[in-house]
Amino acid sequence: MSGFALTDEQRLDWLRLIRSERVGPRTFRALVNQFGGARAALEALPDLARRAGRLTIRVATRAEAERERDALARLGGRFVAQGEPDYPKPLLAIDSAPPLLAVRGSAEALARPTVAIVGSRNASAAGGAFTERLAAELGRHGYVIVSGLARGIDTRAHKAALATGTVAVLAGGHERVYPSENLPLLDRILGEGGAAVSEMPIGWEPRGRDFPRRNRIVSGLSYGVVVVEAARRSGSLITARFALEQGREVFAVPGSPLDPRAEGTNDLIRSGATLCAGAEHVIAVIEPLLAAGPTPTASPGTDGVYREAAGLYGQHEELWDELEIAGAAPAPSLSFEEAFEEPAAATTDRERVLSLIGGAPIGPDEIARQSGLPVRTVQMVLVELDMEGVIDRHPGQTITLRPDRAARPV
Repeated sequence: MSGFALTDEQRLDWLRLIRSERVGPRTFRALVNQFGGARAALEALPDLARRAGRLTIRVATRAEAERERDALARLGGRFVAQGEPDYPKPLLAIDSAPPLLAVRGSAEALARPTVAIVGSRNASAAGGAFTERLAAELGRHGYVIVSGLARGIDTRAHKAALATGTVAVLAGGHERVYPSENLPLLDRILGEGGAAVSEMPIGWEPRGRDFPRRNRIVSGLSYGVVVVEAARRSGSLITARFALEQGREVFAVPGSPLDPRAEGTNDLIRSGATLCAGAEHVIAVIEPLLAAGPTPTASPGTDGVYREAAGLYGQHEELWDELEIAGAAPAPSLSFEEAFEEPAAATTDRERVLSLIGGAPIGPDEIARQSGLPVRTVQMVLVELDMEGVIDRHPGQTITLRPDRAARPV
């Protein structure tokens, strides 16, 4: 497949087919295999829909595909097809690989060995600091860091790997980056040799089930996934499940049993994930895999994890609304607000400080650095929290959250 390349016309046909109603990655593959190409599949699609009990089905037009292609090109992006030389080899091995990836940035970043780092959006200061150290050290050893551009751990991982290479996987289209506050970070990723990828239409606003769809790409791009902080039933644990189903290595950073943000990672370790307390633990596992050569392949039975992911994000069916030709059941469409509620951003100094304190000791200077508040302000807030019995103080001026005041799960 190394010499495979679509013509411009074929690329438009592929784009039209994957953008047509009820065509997901599996349906796309089944249709192309059955009819010998995307154009023939497009012609057969209306009749297939009628056989499946639908009077009509919306087929993407050539004009729509051309507009999306041109809009992506104006952003400096391009469509890379499954099987083409620039398509990431690890992602090619998963059973739900996107037929087309909208790629911006460096192709070289997608060709190097990759490790994903994911975790809580409401990260503790200790979790954020560890993430920075881990991402930077892995980068120095030649690994590109993959994450989902979300708040918290994802953001910290991307920032720490800017100098060595990082890939952002978007839940929406390239014109609808979520969260919008990370647009400047995305610009830095693209400007410093990194890349951004999305399977969604360029103007797509992310909805609930688009996040687990994104998560399967995060794990699929990577040889291993490190979960830094995760409460039970968090999206990060779904990424870990995808990784296991895809034959990837899963690492978990242990945390205090008193911090709900560590419940999921500690559970992963008890279930057999590799404990990660530093970059050397990841490198020791991944390097032999790279030396062995073949890309990890998916395990059978991935349908179960897709249904679990859909259920976690407020749904009860598959993540794709596909034609019966692929054996997929239709899924209800939920709004982004209904299916994936983001925690309210911390607005007061107290909330900003408190959100960074967990079961691991952290000092006022580190809290000030991560919160962006002056050290004096942090000290005043800590005095108030101490008087209220919310925190415990330890040698070296470090602080932890009292067990009975544990942070809410995220």
